[in-house]
Amino acid sequence: MKVLLYLEAENYLRKSGIGRAIKHQERALNLVGQDYTTNPNDDYDLVHINTYGFKSWQLMKKAKKAGKKVIMHGHSTEEDFRNSFIFSNQIAPLFRYYLCHFYRQADAIITPTEYSKKLIENYGIKTPIFPVSNGIDLSKYGSNPDKEKAFRDYFDIQDGQKVVMCAGLYFIRKGIDDFVKVAEKMPDVRFIWFGETSKWVIPHKVRQIVKKNHPSNVTFAGYIKGDVFEGAMSGSDAFFFPSREETEGIVVLESLASHQHTVLRDIPVYHGWIDNESADLAADVDGFVEALENILAGKSNKTEAGYAVAESRSFDKVAHQLIEVYEKVMEL
Repeated sequence: MKVLLYLEAENYLRKSGIGRAIKHQERALNLVGQDYTTNPNDDYDLVHINTYGFKSWQLMKKAKKAGKKVIMHGHSTEEDFRNSFIFSNQIAPLFRYYLCHFYRQADAIITPTEYSKKLIENYGIKTPIFPVSNGIDLSKYGSNPDKEKAFRDYFDIQDGQKVVMCAGLYFIRKGIDDFVKVAEKMPDVRFIWFGETSKWVIPHKVRQIVKKNHPSNVTFAGYIKGDVFEGAMSGSDAFFFPSREETEGIVVLESLASHQHTVLRDIPVYHGWIDNESADLAADVDGFVEALENILAGKSNKTEAGYAVAESRSFDKVAHQLIEVYEKVMEL
């Protein structure tokens, strides 16, 4: 069996969760020696499509016509499309209708969590759906003095200065508004947001938050990867991710894998695998502030339980789950 991993518009999506997810798939398949390609002109038996553009649709139809199996990856839902781009809420029902065309035509769907599986099933989709985590490379994360120094030097962080980080696109869905509100209530703490989105496609309110409507203790760092980002994951005092909707949250796995104190909004996607034993969950700005203050004061430490969650979704486990799904779909 040879697998085609396909990502349309890779240059545009490489900074997104979808772009990172296909890299995770490649690493996982390399780990177990599964034969695969990323070139749609190569020969293959099964295609694992990660995107929903016109070229993805053409590839799906071509593969089906040739008798090859097609898996769609359920990265996206109507729910996580809302509160993102300009007019996203208005066109979200159309986006759901569009997604369903792909999901119905596929032989199977892989989606990261039981929560996202239920969302897609609620659209009336009868295609078999398999929940498989995006996974995490445990070897890349964790305490590393050189990476942590690179992080501190890049941001000129002084000895003893408390730092809270986040990573995500510039979306209200990601909680960028609450991130700033929490920072306003904790002026002695430095808050750093990693990630970015073109200001041309986000609402005016979000552009203003990033441009000027935030306190001086907030830094919008843009898209940074490698040692500085990985050093921030372990070298910050807490990872604070106030997202309102996710299908899983790769950055959450990265935080847990880094033995980092993790503060999350209490939303349904985490139910069943992250709880108050492995992270600090809160529902609003005051709850986030309380959770962060407890962590910074040394009153809360759930890092070992959090790491166990990341371990349960490590690449070696995810790789075997992917192969099992591929084999099942080949038999359909």
